[in-house]
Amino acid sequence: MDFEKVAKALKSLGDPGRLKILELLPDSDECREVYNVTELSEELNVPQPTVSHHLNVLKNAGLVKCRKMCRDVYYWIDIENFEQTIKQLKNIIENYSS
Repeated sequence: MDFEKVAKALKSLGDPGRLKILELLPDSDECREVYNVTELSEELNVPQPTVSHHLNVLKNAGLVKCRKMCRDVYYWIDIENFEQTIKQLKNIIENYSS
């Protein structure tokens, strides 16, 4: 188990703004569903630099992916890594309760 990776992911989730971003992001990179920083900023009524910072933290934790499409970078949840983090956390909890 990669405790460093789980800890980094959990730390990234410890901010209400990041949780709000995750609530909005889709789990695939389909064009009509993804968000860019400007769209997230407008949707959340949060300054773009703040949204960019939050997205960078989530990306570095492996919880979101991004791709440049046309002139903007679009974001979505990295569902595979997100589910792996949850699975590892469940294993820790199960070991504790045994």
